[in-house]
Amino acid sequence: MAAADSSPSIVEYFGGEDGYRCGYCKSETGNLSHGMWAHSMTVQDYQDLIDRGWRRCGKYVYKPIMHQTCCPQYTIRCQALHFQASKSHKKVLKKMLKFISKGDVSKAVSEEEPMDSHVEDAVACDFPYKVGSHVSQSELTPLSVDHAERVENEDEDTGETKKEVNEQKVELGSRQICADKGTPLPGGPAHSAKIVHAPPKPGKGADLSKPPCRKAKDIRKERKLQKLLRNQPCTIEGSQFQAGDPGFLLQNSKPKPNQPKTIEDFVFVSLPDDAPHKLEVRVVRSSPPSSQFKATFQESYQVYKRYQMVIHKDPPDKPTINQFTRFLCDSPLEAEDVPNGPECGYGSFHQQYWLDGKIIAVGVIDILPYCVSSVYLYYDPDYSFLSLGVYSALREIAFTRQLHEKAPDLCFYYMGFYIHSCPKMRYKGQYRPSDLLCPETYVWTPIERCLPLLEQSKYCRFNQDATAVDEGRIKELGRVRVLHKRTVMPYSVYKKRRKGPSDEASVQQYASLVGQTCSERMLLFRS
Repeated sequence: MAAADSSPSIVEYFGGEDGYRCGYCKSETGNLSHGMWAHSMTVQDYQDLIDRGWRRCGKYVYKPIMHQTCCPQYTIRCQALHFQASKSHKKVLKKMLKFISKGDVSKAVSEEEPMDSHVEDAVACDFPYKVGSHVSQSELTPLSVDHAERVENEDEDTGETKKEVNEQKVELGSRQICADKGTPLPGGPAHSAKIVHAPPKPGKGADLSKPPCRKAKDIRKERKLQKLLRNQPCTIEGSQFQAGDPGFLLQNSKPKPNQPKTIEDFVFVSLPDDAPHKLEVRVVRSSPPSSQFKATFQESYQVYKRYQMVIHKDPPDKPTINQFTRFLCDSPLEAEDVPNGPECGYGSFHQQYWLDGKIIAVGVIDILPYCVSSVYLYYDPDYSFLSLGVYSALREIAFTRQLHEKAPDLCFYYMGFYIHSCPKMRYKGQYRPSDLLCPETYVWTPIERCLPLLEQSKYCRFNQDATAVDEGRIKELGRVRVLHKRTVMPYSVYKKRRKGPSDEASVQQYASLVGQTCSERMLLFRS
């Protein structure tokens, strides 16, 4: 999916032998993960990595060592197109609607909302900056393509290798065509879980495999919605993106007979002219920073600082601008705009929640080829009563569905990691339907099938087919791409040139974790 002229991903692999403090069970050295510093990364490479259990924090990309770490962290995704809000979710949506339309700030029955933020990511990101990269930019700039190709020709098997690569490209192209023709999930092996959405039973939801009907009554509703949009106080805006797509609203903002209300029914509603509050959601690109992002940086940082001090009890000198920038603004993801992609493009963004002209919350997200990936949320503690953690997650699911209208492959909402061994982190399982990633075969498994296994053991292989293996596993180490002395070459050539002790074990570990496809696309920096 990557744009044809996009630069390749460049990473430094650090291994993962040292243990760090765990934010869940408080073990001082029990948190074990592999890590690498991403100097740059395409959105397709990152999509493939998170589908193998990786996750980013700033420019640091890490993968828990699942069978060894004290609190195993399983990648979780929600099937956004099939999501139905639960009773508790609707309470949060109604609470926000009442606050905006009537100024109701009633805090009666103030249940603690489990999802006050994506707390685990703050915890997980305490260690990356101890291992930051010290490589100069000049070392990371590959020489010309012609020179790289001459180096690759040193390999005596170049002819066969190129033929195999071309064959692989044909296979990948065929697989994508098949996906377009109706395979359940797009992409490669990580998307190969056999999840089939059967037509729902009567009264249990819409059949999403069929297009919506267009009746005269619906056309009249669309006209009405267009009129409402002109005075819509609760909209999503972005640097290049407006959220008032009437076609989308028509399909999603009106409940069908005998069906429960959707998120959109609560979000895209007509408000009275005298509504005491106005909520606006803006999507601004954070990397590279857009003009809107730069203009609101200080205000956004102050919200983050207050959030860290009040909610997470950080001392005033900890949430610095430098920490905020490295943690939540810096991103290795290259901005990409393609004709069949979302209007805002792919990459890293801040989703800002503006209430009456000021920022009260910010959701940090990545927009990738197949998903919206939630990174973090911070908010003004004065508005904790609005359950902004839950509200923002629901808005991000709605946002995913909206992007799907322009980018059909984009249909999942990734919520980071699900940690069953930590009870307070089980809330993500309430966003149904959702799947967990098998840590051994990287196949998606419905969470209902995973929970009984996790009750028995904190580490589980979800794929019950004992013969199944990781289809994306490394098969040819020699084809791993390496960046050495500004020259791109396959590992088979680098190995012959290298002086000093062998690094084959480290490269083998790296390749086994990122998989064959990514290892042949990304550049592994070697000094």
